[in-house]
Amino acid sequence: MERATRPEQPEAAQTTPGTARTGPGAAVAGAVDSPTPNGPDRTTRQAALWATVVALPLTALVAVLVFGQLNPDPADRPAPTPTSAAPQATTPVQMAAPALAERPATVCRALLSRLPATLRDLGQRPVTAGPEQNAAYGDPAVTLACGVARPSVPAVADLWMVNGVCWFTEHGTDGLVLTTVDREVPVRLTVPAKQEQTVQWAAPVSETLVASVPSVPDVPSGCAG
Repeated sequence: MERATRPEQPEAAQTTPGTARTGPGAAVAGAVDSPTPNGPDRTTRQAALWATVVALPLTALVAVLVFGQLNPDPADRPAPTPTSAAPQATTPVQMAAPALAERPATVCRALLSRLPATLRDLGQRPVTAGPEQNAAYGDPAVTLACGVARPSVPAVADLWMVNGVCWFTEHGTDGLVLTTVDREVPVRLTVPAKQEQTVQWAAPVSETLVASVPSVPDVPSGCAG
């Protein structure tokens, strides 16, 4: 009897990395590194990601620069000044300057040297004559004259005590005239009709008058207070 021999078994197929085995369920070695036919590989995805990361800040920076050009910083804009918004006349104001005796002239010089640079919101202007006894503010000008004639105060008069000074007020077509009646040297303040017709113009002047022009004991009864 012949001894049966076992048929030779076929040698198992050997696979190497990157080589596909045939047959059902065979695994593909090296599939991780193999590109898929339907999408970008890792290098392409990374390049796209970096392009996006770089593009976004640049876009934001360009937007900020454009906005800054269209909307400059308010601090860079020149602020309007009172001079540019409401220019004031600087030409001399026409005023008379009658000769004064020595004592009134001395008192008036003391008063004029202490007058404020502005009267309410009006700046001081030069005068055509007697700057040692005359002053003017604004346009139309509110004027002050020192050493004028003492007014005749009627029994019923419009008298106002303003900051310690008694003023006799007269209203006319040309405006408001206020004259002191309790000072050694009378002072007249004239407010033109186009300015506000109020005794408040006398308030800053009265403070200077108290310090510069002595008072007198004999005053109208309406000044008591």
